[in-house]
Amino acid sequence: MDIVFIEDLRIDTVIGIYDWERRIRQTVALDIEMRFDNRRPAATDNIEDTLNYKSVSKRLIAFVEASEFQLVETLAEQCAAIILDEFGVEHVRLRLAKPGAVRGSKSVGVQIERARA
Repeated sequence: MDIVFIEDLRIDTVIGIYDWERRIRQTVALDIEMRFDNRRPAATDNIEDTLNYKSVSKRLIAFVEASEFQLVETLAEQCAAIILDEFGVEHVRLRLAKPGAVRGSKSVGVQIERARA
């Protein structure tokens, strides 16, 4: 299966468990790989036949900006569910990083893989 990907999608949101984190917006970074059969869009050269990564990005930006989760695990699960449920993707690998969350590291976070049942 082919992969459509979005790399380093940066979005500001409220995320974290500490009181100070609940009062500020922090940046999270998403790397997303979505399995999608690209043969039809390649043959038709029609945007309507694709997994439109711009539409996926806009949907996730709106959702993440409005969210206020405590855990990156919860945010990652919700983002994966949106991709699977709303965009007809069969399988998604999503990496959600929280840059600068731990001193001495570039970022921390989670990587999950989910498939439609």
